[in-house]
This record gives sequence, C-alpha cells and structure tokens, in this order.
Amino acid sequence: MTWTPNRRMALLAVVTLVLDQLTKFGVLRFLGYAQERVVLEGFFKFVHWGNTGAAWSMFHGNNEMLTIVALLALLVLFLTRHHFGIEQPLGQWALGFMFGGIAGNIVDRIVHGHVVDFIYFHVRTRNGAEAGFPAFNVADSGICIGVGLMFLLSWLMDAKKPEEPAAAPAETVSKESAPAASKEA
Repeated sequence: MTWTPNRRMALLAVVTLVLDQLTKFGVLRFLGYAQERVVLEGFFKFVHWGNTGAAWSMFHGNNEMLTIVALLALLVLFLTRHHFGIEQPLGQWALGFMFGGIAGNIVDRIVHGHVVDFIYFHVRTRNGAEAGFPAFNVADSGICIGVGLMFLLSWLMDAKKPEEPAAAPAETVSKESAPAASKEA
C-alpha cells in the first residue's frame, strides 16, 4: 500500500479519534459525573465534567449549534486541505490531529449531549483557592497540537521563501541632465 498524504492524515485522525474515545470511555466507566480523582495533589486530577460550550466553556448551552459548526468546520477543512501544506509531513500531521480531534468532540456532542472533559491541571493559591486551566480531553489536545503544527509549518515555509530583491530607488532626473527639447519651427 502506498502512503499518500490523505492516507497518512486519515491514519492519524483515526488514531487520535480512537485514543480520545477510549480515554473518555474510561472516564465514563470509572468516574461518576462531576467526580474527581486526584493524581498529583494540588496540581493534577482526572475529572468527569461535561461541556456544552466551546473552548473554556464559551457559548455554554449551545451544544446543537456547536455540533453543526464543528461539522461544517470539519467539512471545509477537509475540502480545502490542499491549501494547508499537505505535501509536507508536518502539514499531514497537523491536519490529521485536527481532523481526529474535531471528530472526537463531534461524537461526544452527538452521543452524550456534551463534550466529556477529564484532564485538569490546577494550582492552589495562597488563600487555598484552586486556580486551574480549563479541563480538556485528548480531542482538544489533538486540535491544539494540529493548530500549533500548522503555525510551525507556516513559519518554516515563510522562512524558506527567498526574499524578493528590494526595488531600486527611482532615479531622479535633474533639469541640467535632461536633454533639451528641440524646437521645430
């Protein structure tokens, strides 16, 4: 079998999707909704939280609309993939991670009515309050890694472009050096 860019992207998307759904299955199996399991006290825990919004719970309560937006984003990204450096392995990895991550969260929205988030990093402030990064999952990580790789690819491709020579400054023609106009009678 020949490994075309599309096959590489599809393989990485499937691996990301499967890993995402397996980890979420574990969370659903071993943690009740809103339960937490401390891994590193004061720093990291597994949680079982639902998110009907987008990143950082923006647009909370709009699961159906966000499902449609995610489906459209996935379709547009797929149809325009040739604009994203898929001839480069880095572009294939970026899109594979993004496709798998978007698909993983779409599955959650359709099956569970919300995205299952379970990875939660936090610190304790001096007054004992918990300050944390929003909970996320493997799909979110795939999307973020894919976007990061896309930025890196864009930066690398810009760095490879040869610089265009600067335009020569326009020469100023002085009145003395300009040829005299001939007068014909």
